[in-house]
Amino acid sequence: MTNNNQSVIDYNMQTNFATSDIGQDIYQLITKLYPICRSITGSGFRETLKILQEYIPLSVHKVPTGTEVFDWTVPKEWNIKDAYIKNSQGKKIVDFANSNLHVVNYSIPKHQKLSLQELKSHIFTLVDYPNWIPYHTSYYKETWGFCISHNQYLELKDEEYEVFIDSSLEPGNLTYGEYYIPGETTDEVLISCHACHPSLCNDNLSGIAIATFIAKYLSQTTPRYSYRFLWIPGTIGSITWLALNEDKVSNIKHGLVLSCLGDSGKFTYKKSRRGDTEIDKVAAYVLKNLKQDYEIIDFFPFGYDERQYCSPGFNLAVGCLMRSPHGSFPEYHTSADDLSFVQPQYLAESLLQCISILHILNNNKIYYNQNPKCEPQLGKRGLYNGHQNSRINQMAILWVLNLSDGQYTLLDIAERSGMSFDVIKHAADTLLAHDLLASLKS
Repeated sequence: MTNNNQSVIDYNMQTNFATSDIGQDIYQLITKLYPICRSITGSGFRETLKILQEYIPLSVHKVPTGTEVFDWTVPKEWNIKDAYIKNSQGKKIVDFANSNLHVVNYSIPKHQKLSLQELKSHIFTLVDYPNWIPYHTSYYKETWGFCISHNQYLELKDEEYEVFIDSSLEPGNLTYGEYYIPGETTDEVLISCHACHPSLCNDNLSGIAIATFIAKYLSQTTPRYSYRFLWIPGTIGSITWLALNEDKVSNIKHGLVLSCLGDSGKFTYKKSRRGDTEIDKVAAYVLKNLKQDYEIIDFFPFGYDERQYCSPGFNLAVGCLMRSPHGSFPEYHTSADDLSFVQPQYLAESLLQCISILHILNNNKIYYNQNPKCEPQLGKRGLYNGHQNSRINQMAILWVLNLSDGQYTLLDIAERSGMSFDVIKHAADTLLAHDLLASLKS
């Protein structure tokens, strides 16, 4: 275990991984998870959590069908074994075995013969991208359907078809994964991702995998904050967790929802509902100092599970970190969001930005100057420029001394001085060692 003074941002050096290596490790986890047909309930979700347990010892929680969670009810559990469409010659023209996107997620069991006209009312395509298969769901309405490429749709002949969906929709459980890392304080940072989509790499798997690697790293440290990681089905999962864990919610001081972190798009951070929380400021600072294009967007009540954590009854300080936001890239919710759409280098970059945010959050304390009346005599302490420690940045020392009046965080000082956070933190650590600062914020 390392102590909390060790910089979280040094992940690469501590693990002796080059950026490309850690990206490959994340990508390999995505590759393992890619074939699984996940949904908001069912064996695919459980199989996913079992694979994650090879990396971290997360706990698996089961919530029975019918459990009331605020205005919602935990739905029936859905599982699927097989599905296909056969033409009049008995040839499979659509096969679930070739792509789990072919079946509308949560389709009820079905086996019947029907005309082309009857079949068309249960077919979904993408006219603008005729070679891609769309992803569709019907979680809360019992129906069925198939998703195919539009080019394949145009080839359908006016004949009789056999449809077969070997699925089940029965009382069972909603399952989610949770991993808690105790820190020096019971104040928590929440890291949440939805883990309910089938073979979609950027929207779903990138967040799942990066959250897992953050958890794996933090489990080897003693962070200041405690960390709670959730791998949940979208919407109903966060609602369920919040409903069953209201006694824990007050401990959550900061949070990030992770998704769409594997593509080449610019980083995008969606603020919490409050808009001016510490996590909002830290995320904006990290992205600003990337020296790459980025975007900060205000909260709006649509998207991922941040809208549940930020609902007015909770109003948690939870933002959402993405690269290309959901719905902003054509591959979103299609078969084109595949293993070629996400790349190791972008996954590594995303992991390191998450680590950077958590590093600053972990170290963003408030101090007060124990010698506030005029500058202390730095020379006699060996803190004057050029004395005995070339690593000392005298301007950073002076900035920290001047602004450490119990009002400014280290991030505030970094932004006002124009110096990097780590330079300011090093100055603060140096002053602490010489008893010139005292911590105001645990």
